[in-house]
Amino acid sequence: MIHDRPHSYLTTGSAEAERRIFQALLLTGGFMLTEFVGGVLSGSLALIADAGHMFGDFIALMLAWAALRIGEKTPDLRRSFGYHRFQVLAAFVNGIALLGIATWITLTALARLIEPEEVLARPMLVIATLGLIVNVVVLRILTGGEHANLNIRGAALHVIGDLLGSVAAIGASVIIIFTGWMQADPMLSILAAALIVRAGHAIVKQSGHILLEGTPEEVDPAQVGKQLMSRIPEVLDVHHVHIWSLTDERPVLTLHARVAESVEHDRIMNEIHDELQSLFGVSHATVQLEYGPCPDNIKAHQHRN
Repeated sequence: MIHDRPHSYLTTGSAEAERRIFQALLLTGGFMLTEFVGGVLSGSLALIADAGHMFGDFIALMLAWAALRIGEKTPDLRRSFGYHRFQVLAAFVNGIALLGIATWITLTALARLIEPEEVLARPMLVIATLGLIVNVVVLRILTGGEHANLNIRGAALHVIGDLLGSVAAIGASVIIIFTGWMQADPMLSILAAALIVRAGHAIVKQSGHILLEGTPEEVDPAQVGKQLMSRIPEVLDVHHVHIWSLTDERPVLTLHARVAESVEHDRIMNEIHDELQSLFGVSHATVQLEYGPCPDNIKAHQHRN
């Protein structure tokens, strides 16, 4: 017998969280364009690299805002799990884009190390300093309210990384002003590119794992059956355990559980769901109760013979 508790995939959209993320989104996007134009006009690759990292922040903030908005849409017959996967797919594309930006920055920086180009260090310093101030303001906006909101916390981590990019651009401009050593700009650009690669790789790895229906890192499939059988004596065997995620915050699970014939169906079902929630954080589980040999195993055996 298959049983699936009714679940809602809707998240209660926080108006305060949406407001904060949208404010940060506008500030980041606006200054990202300013920094890119300033980098082109001043000839500073470090500024362009920092703008590339800020582009990653902009996408992360946009995804966080979109996740709050789109996550409120009601699931329908064609999308019974709702629209949560939108943020995962967009994050994967964002990660690939960041890796592409970092590759371009690195190749350009290596070329400039061989043949240095003149950089207008003073305008570069002004723009990089403004970028640092904008990042500090954005960080205060994101961390000044609902600290428990995972979307805000994730976006704040991106902004912290961008602060380092702004510091690198400031350092390069100061070195050029006082020493005239133009290679400081491409060298610190490579450092900024490394930060972008780290962020992009983490995003691609995590979102790709979710898109491939990988098992969430915080859940050990081998422990699911052991824990259920040890905590619920009427559960005799657990098999065909499949665990995946809608997003990094929403694990989903299906399993077969063989139970004693005398067990009360509703009681044992509620106990299994409660244990899955408390032990593994799984709020959506589809459980098939069996009172004898698993039909799927019998069919598989017959097929092999």
